[in-house]
Amino acid sequence: MSNISFALAGIGLFVLGLYALIVHDHLLRKILAINIMGSGVSLVLVALAKHGGDALPDVVPHAMVITGIVVAVSATAVALVLMVKLATETGRAMLPDDSTE
Repeated sequence: MSNISFALAGIGLFVLGLYALIVHDHLLRKILAINIMGSGVSLVLVALAKHGGDALPDVVPHAMVITGIVVAVSATAVALVLMVKLATETGRAMLPDDSTE
């Protein structure tokens, strides 16, 4: 597969995650959607890394992806802790609906 195919797959993952983020109310599904969006961005970054004259890929996008993975794991852990606290306090893992007030 060419790099363009991987870039298109990354864009597809991002769009799928964005759709799930908008449609679903449950916080766990929203957290998973954000992770899918991050994976799509990482895939696009790696796919579009420019190759030099000696066919070695550029290391900067790869380093950014590795750093992004570490940040994503940390942010996911914090989001899951906040979701559990909200579920403990309210009894449901969904944000309150502001339109009913």
